[in-house]
Amino acid sequence: MKGVFGCDCTAGVECVSACVVMRDWWQRAVMLFSIPLLAIYLHIPPPSLSPALHTWHSSGSFFSFRGNQIFYRESLGTVGSSDVVLLLHGFPTSSYDWHKVWEPLSQRFNRVIALDFLGFGFSDKPRPHRYSVFEQAGVVEALISHLGLAEQKINLLSHDYGDTVALELLYRSDNNRTGHMAINSLCLSNGGIFPETHHPRFLQKVLKDYGFISPLLTRLMNFYLFSKGIGEVFGPYTQPTEAKLWDMWTGIRFNDGNLVMDSILQYINQRLKHRERWVGALTSTLTPLHMIYGPLDPVNPSPQFIHLYQKLVPQSTITVLDEHISHYPQLEDPTGFTNAYLNFINSF
Repeated sequence: MKGVFGCDCTAGVECVSACVVMRDWWQRAVMLFSIPLLAIYLHIPPPSLSPALHTWHSSGSFFSFRGNQIFYRESLGTVGSSDVVLLLHGFPTSSYDWHKVWEPLSQRFNRVIALDFLGFGFSDKPRPHRYSVFEQAGVVEALISHLGLAEQKINLLSHDYGDTVALELLYRSDNNRTGHMAINSLCLSNGGIFPETHHPRFLQKVLKDYGFISPLLTRLMNFYLFSKGIGEVFGPYTQPTEAKLWDMWTGIRFNDGNLVMDSILQYINQRLKHRERWVGALTSTLTPLHMIYGPLDPVNPSPQFIHLYQKLVPQSTITVLDEHISHYPQLEDPTGFTNAYLNFINSF
């Protein structure tokens, strides 16, 4: 007869025992063979920098913040102007989000500056590490000091995650905190500044709230999953090309940034915890404010988000872009975005 493992059993109990031993051996062999394969899969080397990303990286510099290297890029633009604009990017991407508006901004400002926050882009991505909006604001202040701009009034232009960092900087500036940055103006764009109108993506919710699963999920994240998720926050007519998606993904994978995404995503919980501080800074400031908004944004959907903004921040001016523009307005409509921002800057 056939044994439990498919062998011919002619010796009764002895045969069954032999088959069980053989089955256990095969299970162990399969496991031992699978583990290195899984390890290889989970440690796929990051993609190489595209020529565009290589140029962005090579034209930047680094400074040290609490033992970590922070990437920043600076261009000297208009001669005869002292105006400075500092660009604060969103999650999960990097300063490269601003590349489509960099040149026109350089034609208006004396200095255009952008950085990769700690844990993003070409900056260091320590782990384990408790990432926070407060620390990122400290990174920005340290950069301003490093560049010798501590006494200079800075125009802030922010997006998404960068909006919340900007609000912490605004709070410190308005309350004269030691080492604060002097802010000349603030322009926000498509950020979840109001927890009640913010709708994180499903994977973001899982990564920020399921601690024991998150480390595995960050290792399983790949280009296909990333491109599918990021495509959902672009408009149907403004989808990034595959090359641009690879640039975004490469920035995330640089220095194993995918492995810290769950830690960084705690900013969503921080927004809720510190809502009074950050929304309060926005509603009470005398700093000139503007909002550039892509209305097709599923993360901060219309009309709920913009109606609440108009209600709580009536002193701010607003530009709502074309109805097909979504969460990344500076990439989806760089001309409209730039025109809206320069109209704001030139209005005061």
